[in-house]
Amino acid sequence: MEARFLTSTSFTKTIQLLHSNKSTIRVHPKVYAKQLKGRKVGLLFPVSCCHMESSSLPSEDNNTDWRSFRAKLVAGERASSFQESTSYVDPDVVVDDHPPPISIGDKWAHSIHEPEKGCLLIATEKLDGVHIFERTVVLVLSMGPLGPSGIILNRPSLMSIKETRPTMIDVEGTFSDRPLFFGGPLEESLFLVNTKGGNEDGVERSGVFEEVIKGLYYGTKESVGCAAEMVKRNVVGVGDFRFFDGYCGWEKKQLRDEIRAGYWRIAACSPSVVGLASVGSVGMWEEVLGLMGPRKVW
Repeated sequence: MEARFLTSTSFTKTIQLLHSNKSTIRVHPKVYAKQLKGRKVGLLFPVSCCHMESSSLPSEDNNTDWRSFRAKLVAGERASSFQESTSYVDPDVVVDDHPPPISIGDKWAHSIHEPEKGCLLIATEKLDGVHIFERTVVLVLSMGPLGPSGIILNRPSLMSIKETRPTMIDVEGTFSDRPLFFGGPLEESLFLVNTKGGNEDGVERSGVFEEVIKGLYYGTKESVGCAAEMVKRNVVGVGDFRFFDGYCGWEKKQLRDEIRAGYWRIAACSPSVVGLASVGSVGMWEEVLGLMGPRKVW
């Protein structure tokens, strides 16, 4: 038996957002639908194809989190710049050649210059008044050859999956009571799964989810059957998932142009910032900007 997930048709085929300065943002759904649908599987995914046996596949990063390492470097540079600009150095005082290690804490975010998989796009005030993207935080899922794609994290849920069209929901109803969040204006249903408590190996071995950042994966409607099977086998819990109706997509150079025009700030962040508890939080936009600190003026 195949498990099926809903497909949204509630958004128009082309969204065009006009600003007072006549700058334009366009999104074209057909191109990005192909990009996401064909990533891991091409057809509706049968439950029996979910592999959770032991695997000897090596971890790509050997359990090291390079984002945290980079964040520590950024924090160290900030601390050094602050000391240089505010501290008077007494020539008679012996300087410690071995300063204490930099600590970045559990939650952190900092600016980066170019978008990358797993980064955040934070809407600037230039998008105020644009209903879909105003004060949004977008998690970039992919920097694929057809262009970047991602989902909006901070739009509240207005309904559960079972309150949509029941005939299109997974037939076994595993996730029917889960809230459904608005992920963007393009037609594709996606979900995030947050690994914790040692269940990361099972999620990774399934072979149908794509890792976004450490411990956070995403799946498409083709892999929801595997997700339901993993819940039955207690590999993950129902509460470890968040479901999204729609997503965001840009043509290859479009996002770069929007960033240069000042519509988006780009940030790298810790997994705790984009944890599932944060999904739908109306205060996420303010929190991320606060973690990033003041904007540099070049």
